[in-house]
Amino acid sequence: MTEADFAFLRLLLQQRSGLSLSADKRYLAESRLGILCRRRNIADLTSLIDQLRYGRNRALESAVVDAMTTNETLFFRDKTPFDLFREVILPERIAANAATRTLRIWCAAVSSGQEAYSLAMLIDDAAERLHGWKIDILGTDISAEILEKARAGVYSQFEVQRGLPIQMLLKHFQQRGDTWQISERLRAMVEFRQHNLLDPNEHFGRFDVIFCRNVLIYFDVPTKVKVLDLLSPRLFANGAFVLGTPETVLGLTTKLAADADHRGLHRPASGIVPASDRFMRREAVAGRRG
Repeated sequence: MTEADFAFLRLLLQQRSGLSLSADKRYLAESRLGILCRRRNIADLTSLIDQLRYGRNRALESAVVDAMTTNETLFFRDKTPFDLFREVILPERIAANAATRTLRIWCAAVSSGQEAYSLAMLIDDAAERLHGWKIDILGTDISAEILEKARAGVYSQFEVQRGLPIQMLLKHFQQRGDTWQISERLRAMVEFRQHNLLDPNEHFGRFDVIFCRNVLIYFDVPTKVKVLDLLSPRLFANGAFVLGTPETVLGLTTKLAADADHRGLHRPASGIVPASDRFMRREAVAGRRG
C-alpha cells in the first residue's frame, strides 16, 4: 500500500467511523484488508483503494470499516464496571424508577454482544426486585456483520471461557455441538441495532444507563468530543454513564462529570451534587437517626 493510498484510507476511516488510524498501523491495514480482498475477489490492495476512491460504493466502504474495527470483547470484561452496575447503579435505578417500573440501558459499540448479555444476566439475578418491570437493553454497533453474531447469541468454547462464571454458563446457555447459545429469554431482553456513534441518535430516546466502554480510545480528540456531545443528551438527568478504565471525559465535555465516589462512573453535570452538599446531607441523615 502506497503512502498516498494509506493516507486516503486513514481519511476515509476518520470520516465514516471516527476511527483514528495512526501512521504506524499500515501493516495492520494491509493485513486486515488483504483478507477482505480475498473474500471479495479483489485483485489487490491497490484495486481495493481504487474502488473506494472512484467507485463510491457504500457497501464496500462499510466492509472496510468493519474490517478495520476492533471487536475485542468478552463477558464481564474488566469485572469492575459490572460490580458497579450490580452494587450501585441497579439499586439506584430501582429506587429512582419505582413509580414507572422501567429501566433502559444502552450499550454503545456493543460488538458481538457480550457486554449487553452480561448486563442481562445481572438483571436476571435481580428478577425478584424487578418483577413486573419493563426492561429495555439496546446494543448498537457500526458493524452489521458483528451484530448478526450478537443477535444469534452463539459463542465458541473459547469465548464463554473468557470472563463468564461457570454457574452463569450453566444457567443461561445451552450447548450446541462445539458452541454455546445464550437463552432465548435473555436474547429477548436485548435489541441490537446498527448505529454509527457519529450519527444523530434522538430516535433512540433517553436512557437510565449508558455503557460506552473502550471505544473512545480509538478516536482523536475532536471525535471524542462529538461522540460525548451526542451521547450525553440521551441520558436521564439522574442517569449513569460508564466509560472504560483508560477513558475520561476530562477536557472533552462539560455535560458529564466523574462521580467522586465510584471510578469509571459519570453523571450528567447538571445532576451532580457537590461533595460539600453530599457531606451535609449525610450529616443531616445521621443527625435524624441519632
